[in-house]
Amino acid sequence: MNTSWTADNNDSFDVICLSHLRWDFVYQRPQHLMSRFGKNGRVFFFEEPVFTNVATHLDVSPRDRNITVCVPHIPHGTGESEAENLQRSLLEEFLKEKNIENYILWYYTPMALGFSEALDPLAIVFDCMDELSAFDFAPPLLKTREEELLKKADVVFTGGQSLYEAKKSRHHNIHPYPSSIDRAHFLKARAMKDEPEDQKNIPSPRLGFIGVIDERLDRDLLKELAALRPEWNFVMVGPVVKINPADLPKADNIFYLGGKSYNDLPQYLAHWDVALLPFARNKSTQYISPTKTPEYLAAGLPVVSTSIRDVIYPYGELELVEIADTAVEFAKAAERLLTVKHDANRLEKVDKFLSENSWDDTFARMKHE
Repeated sequence: MNTSWTADNNDSFDVICLSHLRWDFVYQRPQHLMSRFGKNGRVFFFEEPVFTNVATHLDVSPRDRNITVCVPHIPHGTGESEAENLQRSLLEEFLKEKNIENYILWYYTPMALGFSEALDPLAIVFDCMDELSAFDFAPPLLKTREEELLKKADVVFTGGQSLYEAKKSRHHNIHPYPSSIDRAHFLKARAMKDEPEDQKNIPSPRLGFIGVIDERLDRDLLKELAALRPEWNFVMVGPVVKINPADLPKADNIFYLGGKSYNDLPQYLAHWDVALLPFARNKSTQYISPTKTPEYLAAGLPVVSTSIRDVIYPYGELELVEIADTAVEFAKAAERLLTVKHDANRLEKVDKFLSENSWDDTFARMKHE
């Protein structure tokens, strides 16, 4: 790739990150990587626009570690083409105002190419963390924009091995980087005693899920599990997105606690018996590599997942995670796992695997590609 982006020149550029995910939504891959860039330079995190009843402007707010979040505000009723023009103007004016001259463009969404294609960065990075075109409500232009971005990018990363396999023939410098782990953060769960207020009155055994609750959740599976095991309690932690909350399965033993801050997650995990990855098997999950897999394991929890390819390999293959698809199979797997949370041999095996997996290491290796 462009030699301006190397470890030796770490302090010589800013990062303009163009993201479909909001910084304050769920703390995940973009936040982990951009926070590490922020230790040595400025990061400007441009989100998708918010359509409002006020005049066009760029809302700019600081975060920790040299992170600045920039949100375009655009009037309701603005057409797609005009919205891109407004975002282009806001971005270009911002670069001039902040004297941002030496920078890389780091894309999470190819749609941002529509207002950033005229910029002259030191390098272009496409961190393809998901197959966005397979998600509900994906823009019709997304596939076309992705093809354009693949032609312009100096380097491409994928959020998992299966996504890499699907795209490796489309770029000369593409590398798989499954999501990593902040081990120290989630290891805290193994020793925490205090309970979150909204969870402490839920009886054990508790089987839990943390993550965005959207079209990727197998709602039928959750409903059937709750009916099969009424004595178990299912704790669902995360925001509900793109689906009607009224369509979620309801039962006396299913508890939706909403989204929580990243800092609070270990406290919830600390008091579960089994962690769940109850993903549907559909086009939106074909290439996912769930960040929660290593996070659950670091917290000390046994895990059962549906047959998601990037969970099967390596976690299922190494017998770190149980794999099951039907409600009966899932329940049997979870029943086996209810007795092994504190098994020393299991935890030793988990810790050995996770010792080679960290966001610091992933970040360092990405910068040398």
